[in-house]
Amino acid sequence: MDYKRNIAETRDILRCRKEVIGKSNRFNKVKELFKFLGPAFVISVAYIDPGNIATNISGGSKFNYTLIWVILFSNLMAIFLQTMSAKIGIATGKSIPEMCANIFDKKLNWLFWIVAEIGAMATDLAEFLGGTLGLNLLFGIPMIYSGIIIGVITFVICYMEKYGQKTVEIIITVLVLIICVAYTIEIFLAKPDLLQVGIHTIVPSLPNGESVFIAVGMLGATVMPHVIYLHSQLVKHRCVDCSDEGKEKHLKLEKIDISIAMNIAFVVNAAMVIVAASVFYRNGIVVDSVEEAHKSLEPLLGSLSSGAFGIALLASGLSSSAVGTLAGQTIMKGFVNLSIPVNVRRVITMLPALVVIAFGVNPMNVLVLSQVALSFILPFPIIQMLCIAERKDIMGALVNKISVRILGVAIAMVIIVLNGVLLYLSFTGKS
Repeated sequence: MDYKRNIAETRDILRCRKEVIGKSNRFNKVKELFKFLGPAFVISVAYIDPGNIATNISGGSKFNYTLIWVILFSNLMAIFLQTMSAKIGIATGKSIPEMCANIFDKKLNWLFWIVAEIGAMATDLAEFLGGTLGLNLLFGIPMIYSGIIIGVITFVICYMEKYGQKTVEIIITVLVLIICVAYTIEIFLAKPDLLQVGIHTIVPSLPNGESVFIAVGMLGATVMPHVIYLHSQLVKHRCVDCSDEGKEKHLKLEKIDISIAMNIAFVVNAAMVIVAASVFYRNGIVVDSVEEAHKSLEPLLGSLSSGAFGIALLASGLSSSAVGTLAGQTIMKGFVNLSIPVNVRRVITMLPALVVIAFGVNPMNVLVLSQVALSFILPFPIIQMLCIAERKDIMGALVNKISVRILGVAIAMVIIVLNGVLLYLSFTGKS
């Protein structure tokens, strides 16, 4: 009997040890994952920036829920492209602009730099305007002074990179959380038709030529070219194990980071369209400016809604301005290796936005047009990524498979065709 009891006790002890070890392994895996979370959350800011707010409000107020599917498909493209960008950074230990400088002709790299810099400036234009409007709407500060304040705060956020990339990631993640809370409040107050939301999320439709213009603007606002470049830069700092196994493990963890961050961005983006459709379209209001959207929300849904909108706009502008400026640094340094001090590079990226604010241009029009411009620039980083990621001598074990190449080419073609349609509609006046 003692013998049998000893065996039973031994089994219990072994089982307890296994449970402890299992819990310890799970804890270690979670702890390890948290070390790799961050880059995609920084990138996700570009998908919920003021340009998104402008195009999504415009789309929702004019076309009800019918363009929500554009957000879904754009988000799927964004996940694919950001994964490829991260893969290049992990496989090579260099950013996409740095890799382009290595494998393409110098003259071609100057062209790439000019196009990418235009994209970064167009992005910062939207971000600064959004943050400036947020301050103006919440506190009544004149636009030019609001712009200067946003510029200073953006500079401070970027300067925090001095204390480590993780510091910047934490600041931006907190701002993303603020945006999420604000739009959760908006959705609760708007009381949308969830059945119609579900239908239009999965059923594509384009009511007329103007909806194509807005849809391409949504695409440009969601699949952002500047953060394709930036993501490959951000993951470099976590490349500690340079073996094939280490790189594959890093990519696996980064895919989790991307999945979480991009899906949060999708929900917030969809919420923007849903709120605009539920509040403005339902009441027959076509919104032509962000200020009008803010002003209209208060009588329709109350001060809580307009306040949440202003806070979301401010948080979005601040976080995305910082990300846009960081992307501008990566672009300028990578393609042509310009030896310009980092603070000067930041000022160069911010300057066009401050000029537009100073001249008092209609912010809503500038926001939407900046997103359309970005959609035209988008094929450049996609083609660059496809050229880099298909080379086994560069990518090693992480080289793109044939199926991934085909999907990448298909996405590039979709974007190019949509841009062609947009050009036709714009020049024929049918938009």
